[in-house]
Amino acid sequence: MSESGEVRTSSPTVDIDSELAAEQAYTDTVYAKLDAERADTAVRLSRALADQPGSSPQLRTEREVATTMYRERLAQLNGVEAGLYFGRLDNTDGSIARIGRIGLFDEENDYEPLLLDWRAPAARPFYLATAASPQGVRRRRHVRLRLRQVVGYDDEVLDLDSDEQGSDLGLAGEAALLAALNRQRGDQMRDIVATIQAEQDEIIRSGLGGVLVVQGGPGTGKTAVALHRAAYLLYEHRELLSSRGVLVVGPNQTFLHYIGQVLPSLGETGVLMATMGELFPGVKADRQESREAAEVKGRAVMVEVLRNAVADREQVPPKPWQLETEAGVVTLEPDVVRAARDRARAADRPHNVARRLFVDAVLDALAQQATDRLADSVEDGLDEIAYVEGEDPDAELLDDDDVADARAELAEAPAVRKALEALWPDISPQRLLADLLSDADRLASAAEGLLSEADQRAILRKRGTAWTPSDVPLLDELAVLLGEDRTEADAQRERERREQLAYAQGVLHILEQDDEIADEERLRVADLLDAELLAEREALRSAMTAAERAAEDRTWTFGHVIVDEAQELTPMDWRLLMRRCPTRSMTLVGDIAQTSAAGGAKSWHEVLEPFVGDRWRLAELTVNYRTPAEIMAVAADALRKVDPELEPPKSVRETGVPPWEAGVPAAELADRLSELVARELDEVNGGTVAVLGPPSLVSSLRSKVHRERLSVLTVQRAKGLEFDAVIVLEPEEIASASPRGYSDLYVALTRATQRLGVIRTE
Repeated sequence: MSESGEVRTSSPTVDIDSELAAEQAYTDTVYAKLDAERADTAVRLSRALADQPGSSPQLRTEREVATTMYRERLAQLNGVEAGLYFGRLDNTDGSIARIGRIGLFDEENDYEPLLLDWRAPAARPFYLATAASPQGVRRRRHVRLRLRQVVGYDDEVLDLDSDEQGSDLGLAGEAALLAALNRQRGDQMRDIVATIQAEQDEIIRSGLGGVLVVQGGPGTGKTAVALHRAAYLLYEHRELLSSRGVLVVGPNQTFLHYIGQVLPSLGETGVLMATMGELFPGVKADRQESREAAEVKGRAVMVEVLRNAVADREQVPPKPWQLETEAGVVTLEPDVVRAARDRARAADRPHNVARRLFVDAVLDALAQQATDRLADSVEDGLDEIAYVEGEDPDAELLDDDDVADARAELAEAPAVRKALEALWPDISPQRLLADLLSDADRLASAAEGLLSEADQRAILRKRGTAWTPSDVPLLDELAVLLGEDRTEADAQRERERREQLAYAQGVLHILEQDDEIADEERLRVADLLDAELLAEREALRSAMTAAERAAEDRTWTFGHVIVDEAQELTPMDWRLLMRRCPTRSMTLVGDIAQTSAAGGAKSWHEVLEPFVGDRWRLAELTVNYRTPAEIMAVAADALRKVDPELEPPKSVRETGVPPWEAGVPAAELADRLSELVARELDEVNGGTVAVLGPPSLVSSLRSKVHRERLSVLTVQRAKGLEFDAVIVLEPEEIASASPRGYSDLYVALTRATQRLGVIRTE
């Protein structure tokens, strides 16, 4: 039965009413089980939160771990509420398997599965079985729910001798798939878990290791496949990935909002989803900048520019500096500074870490200078005094302790500290990059021979300007080049650990001497000595999810990284992501034909060769599920302008609605557009409409045509999104706006699932 009341079945002998009743009864059973597990988990969480574990580190850690586990389980159970049960397999051996978003079991009946998790190996025939290769399946059923009510089902009998079997499109669950494809789009993406096709399933279940590139044209389900792959990998490799986490990188916040509910609905909540501009903790990078600036900052040559910028902060004074101290004036000679700088650089450590070597060398030289001068003055005063009989007249007047005292005094002298900061500053990535991009002289020095004057002008900006997404990879690169001197912090941490350990040992000693103190109390205090006190803090912190910890730690490395619209990333973006995943366990999804960023990919080999050579594998999605054939025929013209050799993906359906075109006088554009938008909203009857155009038009028209269910976006903001109807403004202007303008136009023309219109001004 479809949502309009029609049952689709390939078995004419099925008793429809009894089948619906049976499916409803089973649906009631699995939802009752879901409710029971949800209630039980909520009670356990409440008890864990109310528990008072006392002072034992072990008990406190156990409490934190338990509450985190129950929170995650409760979020998982809440996330799968919609469409919990969606599939059934009637096997040739007489057994029946039912497929759902998560696995549920009947504890009272020897843990018989009520639902198989869609990711379980036993559920795979639901996505792969065909009449030619039934895999032990006699009948496959797609069950459709509205809330908790069964509203219909689609049956496929996988029997070559049946008159009803077969599929015009060669698709698994064709009726359910086409119903899903024709469904109206909302402001959030729906999962495809009930209608995954064989080529998609193969990619979703591909092995964890190595770099997998998923190349696919518009509408082939790249994003959905990537998200389902994240859920599958977390299911299949739970132990590894729950501790290291999975990072999903999207092109913009609009896109992340759009896909935000897919993973929870698939039973996963512990994934960090971010844009490139959000991958440097503490920095909000959302300011837009020129295409030229973003392209320059994305070049690989920026690594050398940044190295030069760091080196420029390691100065040698042009002439001696006279430094006033309480002990008198000391002279900082250029040769001394140069020798100290060379020594620090030779250690091949990050700038801020090597600074300690530089400071030590300079202070040693200054201390020796001060004590030598003091020794000379003392010796001059003793020239007229006879030595005590028996003293060695050649003995040193000042020993090592005197030199150490002089060094300590110089280290605290304001003039010395100021000089050291000027010559080799302890500097943050944010400060160095802000200085570099707002100072023409600093930029010219760092970029000499690397960037043209035009390139330098493109990235130069006023001091205090907000960060942009293309700044984030530069900040991350600088964080590596600069490093962080943790010597004092680590020393303080060790002192605290030793103090706490000594205290615990002292208390334990007292307890051991007092027989009146209970053994339980003695054991409780003994816990303080177990596995080092420092580990307690880390254990408490580990009770956070991997995603929560990763979001606040720039140095975090993930178990797996998934990148959507990967063709848009620049060489500097890739350097950042590769640092986040040193194991190179990655899934990259995109379409080279849709590359619009000036610094984006021209080929996957070009992107990956610097990092993994040829050690990556390619999977291709060839079927267009989103875009009807009528619209794809129009988009194919733009694709040929991108590359005549490229073939558009094959659409699986036609709508019978041809794309329309309108010419409008420029002065009447806002009024006429408003009328056409109203018409399209009526045509999609509760669906969504988007107006896509050049930035100049979009910004001026957005407020004039504002309506519910309407989005007015640039093509960049529309990447990865889909709408029931799309109106493309000024296609020629989109195409001519950049060297890759036809890629932008191709993207714009392939966002629609039902209707497409094009408007040109006269």
